[in-house]
Amino acid sequence: MDTKYGEEPGILIQKADWKKEKHVPVIDCPETVKKDQLFDVKVGIGKEIAHPNTTEHHIRWIDVYFHPFGEKFPYQIGHFEFTAHGESVDGPNISTVYTHHAVTTSFKTGKSGRILAVALCNIHGLWQSFKEVKIQ
Repeated sequence: MDTKYGEEPGILIQKADWKKEKHVPVIDCPETVKKDQLFDVKVGIGKEIAHPNTTEHHIRWIDVYFHPFGEKFPYQIGHFEFTAHGESVDGPNISTVYTHHAVTTSFKTGKSGRILAVALCNIHGLWQSFKEVKIQ
């Protein structure tokens, strides 16, 4: 059996310090929020080091989850696809339309927990990051 493909899925998702790695999702939201009150969560790629956004190399999507402390599974907050990367009928990187790999969404919760962001680079695979949110 080829162990490369027999590994646990968690090993296939990479993580690193977003200040040094252009693929890591950066989560921007308050560290403390009021119980059951909506708050904004911004997730982007390449805050310190820009990630390319070309037909050949781009971020395809970002998923945002919330995992309340003490619960077994996370809740999906949203799935956001980026589908315009300069491609056109005339060829790659010819169009003037490019979607930017950043999103803002809102949600509320009654429990403290962790926000998880996962992003897919079409060349370098899956990348993740976490941020804890505490309830006041």
